[in-house]
Amino acid sequence: MKNPILTVYGIPNCDTVKKARAWLTGQALAHQFHDFKKQGVPAELLRNWLAQVGAPVLLNRKGTTWRQLDEATRTAVVDDSTTIALMLAQPSVIKRPVVVWPNGQISVGFDEASFGAHAAP
Repeated sequence: MKNPILTVYGIPNCDTVKKARAWLTGQALAHQFHDFKKQGVPAELLRNWLAQVGAPVLLNRKGTTWRQLDEATRTAVVDDSTTIALMLAQPSVIKRPVVVWPNGQISVGFDEASFGAHAAP
């Protein structure tokens, strides 16, 4: 199913999210923003995101939130189900931004070249 609107998922005070949104605005690409903190993580989309990019890309194991988790919680993340459960409980472990492009594909993080390729008609 195609999403007709480009959607940026993340946290508004994240520097990478700010860069991505500024780039999209600079390219005159209309987009909507989904704030994980205010609107929650869209649980129904997590499985699709994981299928497209995999947990190594989507789960931020370098961030502060991951490092602050106790060892038992970190070692319990072994498959998609446990990854999803952690992401729902701790949205800050999701690498940002997650962008759902109009063609249904997603990208994670911000890279100008990658965004340009996705945005090309």
